[in-house]
Amino acid sequence: MSASRYREKRDFSRTPEPAEDGATGGSERPIFVIQQHDATRLHFDFRLEVEGVLKSWALPKGPSTDPREKRLMTPTEDHPLAYADFEGVIPEGEYGAGTVLVWDQGPYEVIAGDDEEATPDAAAALRRGKLTVRLFGEKLEGGWALVRMGDAPDADWLLIKMRDDAADARRNPVSTEPRSVLSGRTLDEIRAAADDAS
Repeated sequence: MSASRYREKRDFSRTPEPAEDGATGGSERPIFVIQQHDATRLHFDFRLEVEGVLKSWALPKGPSTDPREKRLMTPTEDHPLAYADFEGVIPEGEYGAGTVLVWDQGPYEVIAGDDEEATPDAAAALRRGKLTVRLFGEKLEGGWALVRMGDAPDADWLLIKMRDDAADARRNPVSTEPRSVLSGRTLDEIRAAADDAS
């Protein structure tokens, strides 16, 4: 896996996004990050560290803690690990122009399914089209299933909360918890800070 498509789409003399791979805090476990992105349309980006990059999907409605909800995800290009801590404003005219905040992040682990080996591999599970993970975030916890809707490599996926102690049909963190887990800021506050600095 490679972040070369990510680099090809960006002019790093104009965008504050990270150009290089980087460490993500030295955790022994792989990490996940969910970034809220106010681009052409407000959406979330769901990312998992797999084989040295952040495998990425656009998640239009954000994650749901209700197991009855199936949230559509569209695959996007792999991002470098350093992107996990990116917060800021991508300038107009650049790919993905808009404001980005780190909505949630933390380590994750792969959960073995009935048809998987004892020590499951995230990359192999993604190639098969079904990956089950346990998230240890500040806003999201517990088991989540990622399921590809078809055999094509660019097919859409579904993100589904598993029925466990962290499932809660009454909770709606997308609307009730808008602040960044890194800076404590909202999208508007990040945008205002960037305007003040320019």
